[in-house]
Amino acid sequence: MSEFLGNGMPADLPEGHPVRVYLDENRLVRELIGKIKNINIQEESENFTKLFKSLRLVEKHFARKENQLFPYLEKYGWTSPSQNMWAFHDQIRDEIKAVRKAIESGDIVLVSQNLAQIFRSLEHLMVVEENRLLPNALNMLSEEDWKEMREGDEEIGWMLDVPPVAYPEPSEEAYIHPSKDTKKRNLPFSLEDRIKLDEGYMLPEQINLLLKFMPVDITYVDENDTVIFYNRGEDRVFPRSAGIIGREVKFCHPPKSVDQVLMILREFKAGRKDEAEFWIEFKGKFIHIRYFAIRDEEGAYKGVIEVSQDVTHIRSLSGERRLLDWK
Repeated sequence: MSEFLGNGMPADLPEGHPVRVYLDENRLVRELIGKIKNINIQEESENFTKLFKSLRLVEKHFARKENQLFPYLEKYGWTSPSQNMWAFHDQIRDEIKAVRKAIESGDIVLVSQNLAQIFRSLEHLMVVEENRLLPNALNMLSEEDWKEMREGDEEIGWMLDVPPVAYPEPSEEAYIHPSKDTKKRNLPFSLEDRIKLDEGYMLPEQINLLLKFMPVDITYVDENDTVIFYNRGEDRVFPRSAGIIGREVKFCHPPKSVDQVLMILREFKAGRKDEAEFWIEFKGKFIHIRYFAIRDEEGAYKGVIEVSQDVTHIRSLSGERRLLDWK
């Protein structure tokens, strides 16, 4: 791997280290570029499709940088990668889309031209990574930072055919069950009065604001068929009032729809179904309604949420909008 190590990069990075994985992916990108350059796209279309599909997985490389590496660098005051390199990622994403469109049109000359641009862009990006971004990151971030980052990397994934080995290498002595993990992270906010969620911590008023401003109607019915919550947005699809809290859900629907509600509850409780979906036209709007069964980690039924949304505008969208249109 030494040929891929830039200035200040140690040659003995352990397997599975996030930086080592980035470098392994760069090596793969260069291999894929070399193979694509050496095939006849028209005569070996199946092989080209396979190779180009593998190259497009560089999106995972980008996503880990944007969602994992860049936030850690920002903690130490280095914000330019988030602003400049992210924009370059988006440029390459557009170049990949251009190749896909050229492939669909059957214009092989344009495919080759657009591929050449992608190859140049990727090589430039990898040089910057190997000579500036990653060496600086190694100098800035602590070992604990890298360990935490690797946990999040797992969720995003890699472009490698075989996932990298665990980092750090697990051992029985080092393993801590999540329920026993009391390690304090260096967070930029106080945990006082915050509610710990599966991922993150929020103040009660933040949770209330989050639910209030969601562009969907949410109603939560518990395992006893009792309404325990609805979000009070200003523009609800279906009106609700505080009087329904504590009320049995079958009394919150008009008689003509009660049978369907009861059937949904019955199927959810029995574990035979997990979702029910409807769409209706209501007061000149197209409304999408879904019911989801709520279950705990052991699979026990804990109720149902009803989610309703006015999708009239969404259904009318076409094409793309990539720029703000504020007036």
